Amino acid sequence: MRALILCLTLIAGFAQAQTREVDPADLQLTVTVENAEIAPYQGEMVLVTIHGAYRRHITLEKLVQPDLEGFNWMQLGQDSWYETRVRGKKVKNFRRRMALFPEKAGRLTIGSFVHKLTLTDEGNDWFEHDVRSEPLTLDVAAAPPVEGWWFPVRRLEISDQWSNAPDQLKEGEGVLRVIRVTAVGASPDMIPPMPDLSSPSAMIFPHPEQRFVELSPDGPVSMAFWRWTIRPGNGRSAILEPLSFDYFDTTTRKALSATISAQRVAMDETDLPEPTPPAPPVRLRPALLAGTGVMALAAALAALMIGRAMSGPTRLASMVPFNSLYRGLKRAAHQKDLAATRRMATAILRSDGPNAQASRLLVQFDSAVFGTGRPAPDTTRFARDFLTAMKNG
Repeated sequence: MRALILCLTLIAGFAQAQTREVDPADLQLTVTVENAEIAPYQGEMVLVTIHGAYRRHITLEKLVQPDLEGFNWMQLGQDSWYETRVRGKKVKNFRRRMALFPEKAGRLTIGSFVHKLTLTDEGNDWFEHDVRSEPLTLDVAAAPPVEGWWFPVRRLEISDQWSNAPDQLKEGEGVLRVIRVTAVGASPDMIPPMPDLSSPSAMIFPHPEQRFVELSPDGPVSMAFWRWTIRPGNGRSAILEPLSFDYFDTTTRKALSATISAQRVAMDETDLPEPTPPAPPVRLRPALLAGTGVMALAAALAALMIGRAMSGPTRLASMVPFNSLYRGLKRAAHQKDLAATRRMATAILRSDGPNAQASRLLVQFDSAVFGTGRPAPDTTRFARDFLTAMKNG
């Protein structure tokens, strides 16, 4: 008998719940703002939770959000549904997280969200019913005056990574520097623009920056990647100046500064060639000296006769077989080996001494190699022009 009474009671309760008449207490939709007691600054992230608590069977549903005039916004992931129990009864819960970014100061209104539900009545027929949230007002403070970029962020992380050890470069080698800025609670466009990396003596070739965003319950996680290829300009070492930018920590409510320290970029001293010791003095006997003079005179006469048919680069080419560095440059250029071509050119400058025209050609060669959007240099033409400059210099 008790079981029969309990069964009839449940059936009666179910029939009473699934009626066309809707009790407002059975369907509730609320919107809450995290840290509502703090007036956000213009551009600062405002976390909003839309929560529905429903004690009716729902067949279909669709949440319609207001225009959110005066805000930029993004939804933080997919909507979630889950069940809880209140006083022993099941309650269906709906949850959506959003990040709002006020575009201006003043009093802004978050309008009503409307949850369009399809319910069932006592005859198991469907009917539509809308549930609305109460609108909210938000007092937004004007962004404080700053010298540079206004950057409010909940949490900031910076990493400085290098493709290889920046102070142990091989001869003719460059290094890729990648600075990653990770900002929690900011959209990608809020991160400051890529700064200019400077150095009094380094050759710096910037790459296009890249930006991404991932969504989390704590807000968007935006990342910016700043990249440069760097070489010591004088062939030995260079100092990269520090980078810094200001930001506002929305958790501590403090204005802070992020600084990326200076960095030395240098060649590995153990990889540099050993200096060539001076040749010991040579003592010539008088008879040998006289014979040498005669041979030198004959060689000079022969050079004058041959010189009538040879001039400019042709004459220079005839001298290359007698210089191992020159031969090495021509061989590397013929093989289109960019690294070996530059290494041999640097060795020639170090061996033969400074040459303004040849140094300019080497700078142009480096710009073509490390620059973005430029065609690869013609190694054969570079070697020919470089050797010509060395001869004429």
